[in-house]
Amino acid sequence: MHAKRKTSAVIGALLAPVLALSLPAGSASAHGYISSPPSRQAQCAAGTVSCGEIKYEPQSVEGPKGLTGCSGGNSRFAELDDDSKGWAVTPVGRNTSFQWTLTARHATSTWQYFAGGRKIAEFDDHGAQPGATVTHQVAFGSLTGRQKVLAVWNIADTANAFYVCIDVNVG
Repeated sequence: MHAKRKTSAVIGALLAPVLALSLPAGSASAHGYISSPPSRQAQCAAGTVSCGEIKYEPQSVEGPKGLTGCSGGNSRFAELDDDSKGWAVTPVGRNTSFQWTLTARHATSTWQYFAGGRKIAEFDDHGAQPGATVTHQVAFGSLTGRQKVLAVWNIADTANAFYVCIDVNVG
């Protein structure tokens, strides 16, 4: 009987690493997106616009730093790059608050906002870890009318960023 237990223990010890490597890894618990004004991700999650997987993961649009697309280069969320999809456009003033909803609070280097082909705002957090929500007051300068805003949350301790697009009408 003792030999059987010893053999079982050895087999279990040998199989454990193989099983651990072969099991699917869980996805990250989430990260963040802009909830106000409603971003494309927020519109998908709310069912305002019919979308694919992003409906269930509005906070997960993550990709390498330096990208310029709404999907963050993530093919699972390519619908976010489709400007003809019927996104609701929010009327905003020349100075507008953008509120991020964060579900995982990463150390942050910068938050950047782009519109009209240029950077319109940047906020440097110097590696600080944000709270559950973050709000930035962004000035549109001379930009008016319909604009697609690309907001980027650059993480301090990885090569990745989170990407969000918001469709607004600056009046």
